[in-house]
Amino acid sequence: MQLYLLVFAICLLISLATVAALMLSRTPRYRTQAEDLIQLFDEVLDNRASEARWHTVIGYPIRHDAYLENLRRRCQHLMEVHGRPWQAAQGGSLFSRSGREELAALRDHLAARLALRQGEYQA
Repeated sequence: MQLYLLVFAICLLISLATVAALMLSRTPRYRTQAEDLIQLFDEVLDNRASEARWHTVIGYPIRHDAYLENLRRRCQHLMEVHGRPWQAAQGGSLFSRSGREELAALRDHLAARLALRQGEYQA
């Protein structure tokens, strides 16, 4: 009988610890940062990014930063207007020439904004 109670107590303790751990843990969240967007833009401009990677990053809403969300929406519009995913599948560019120029301008603006913010934090 003592062995039964010992095994029962250990199983109950493990079960309660598991339930407590699951209740106290948070759902993992992916937060797109400016560095992630710059990296994606560089990959697209160098013809290294796939259409799936583009849609994975650009298709996920950015709720913690209004500027980045606006930039993400501009990128979605850029894909609608200048996107050429059929060429990316064959090793070409994901965007037309004018689309790449607009994307480069967005990338430069974001990099300048990021550098300005990092300068503010260091000062």
